[in-house]
Amino acid sequence: MKIEPYSDNIIFYDSEFSSLDPYKGEILSIGLVKMNGEELYLELEYDGEVNPWVKKNILPILKEPKISREEAKKRIREFIGKKEPYFVGYINQFDTIYWYKLFGVDNHPAYWIPIDFASILFGLGIDPEAYNHQDKKNFYKELGIDVSKYREHNALDDAKLLKEVYLKFYGSIDKIMPK
Repeated sequence: MKIEPYSDNIIFYDSEFSSLDPYKGEILSIGLVKMNGEELYLELEYDGEVNPWVKKNILPILKEPKISREEAKKRIREFIGKKEPYFVGYINQFDTIYWYKLFGVDNHPAYWIPIDFASILFGLGIDPEAYNHQDKKNFYKELGIDVSKYREHNALDDAKLLKEVYLKFYGSIDKIMPK
């Protein structure tokens, strides 16, 4: 069976945020990668409450200059352009919530349906947990992906890894589909 993506107007995205509580948290960094390889990485100003796990695991790796939320929205809009892309994320519920917090529900520059890659895996009978770095020996090896070149919890690297997985996944779907 040949399975093809519906559209190639896709941006792979990931974000790191201050908390899993959407009432308290905000985006700290965002990574966007287009199908043509163009990429954007931003770290945003934030001085609010930070979850202890985030303080230990995320804040130490945020080394780029911080920009305001308004500047981030401007740069993201410039990067995306006029044609609303589909966003593809991995377990993207929180990324999507924080995306809407940044832009507002009615004023964001992407198509309104974010695509969750974990749901694609699940729907094809593949355990979505196989994507996690902890199980990389199997899932990534089957796809021929060297994950050592990607930094965990770096929004841009996570988006780049997702793009590579997505492209190899659709190119190898017959090999990795459960029998």
